[in-house]
Amino acid sequence: MERDLDNANPTILSVSQLPSRSRKGTAARHGPDSTCHGIIYPQHHWPYGSSPSSDEDEDYNEDPMDEQDVYDLISTISDPEHPHTLGQLSVVRLPDIHLSPSPTELPGPESLVTVLIELTPTINHCSLATVIGLAVRCRLEQTLPPNYRVDVRMKDGSHAQDDQVNKQLGDKERVAAALENDTLQRMVDKMLETCA
Repeated sequence: MERDLDNANPTILSVSQLPSRSRKGTAARHGPDSTCHGIIYPQHHWPYGSSPSSDEDEDYNEDPMDEQDVYDLISTISDPEHPHTLGQLSVVRLPDIHLSPSPTELPGPESLVTVLIELTPTINHCSLATVIGLAVRCRLEQTLPPNYRVDVRMKDGSHAQDDQVNKQLGDKERVAAALENDTLQRMVDKMLETCA
């Protein structure tokens, strides 16, 4: 039996309409470190910013991450219902990514940075909003340096239950428990397969 889609006709942007600035070091990851197991059992790989120093990581310490870099990391996540990415469906939008403090105001490379992502579901009663938020959080926690804190939430008024979804996404214990659920973990891992 085929499941009905929440939004059978979403607005879809072509890849050429998406904001982009590719950086080196964003190769697709495969194997055990490409799943969200790393959220429960941390194994960090930092393609950007202030990773622990080694000769091979020196290329990544050139510039601090900015909003475009974060967008590039999450816009290629697959939607769980449609054969498109979150960027193409405008669930993830560049103006809805906020870094605090901004990259130009960072006092030092190890400064604590908060990354706020405001998601806009394709419809206001999207039943998979929490799963989408989990995938975004998973992707960022896998790829950002350890001094970056991730806050994923629904944009105000974009979801009928945005307070409830935001509470779930903001609770680290609920996120960890959700990712221990094999069905949810497989769904999130499938969404992350398209990440570059």
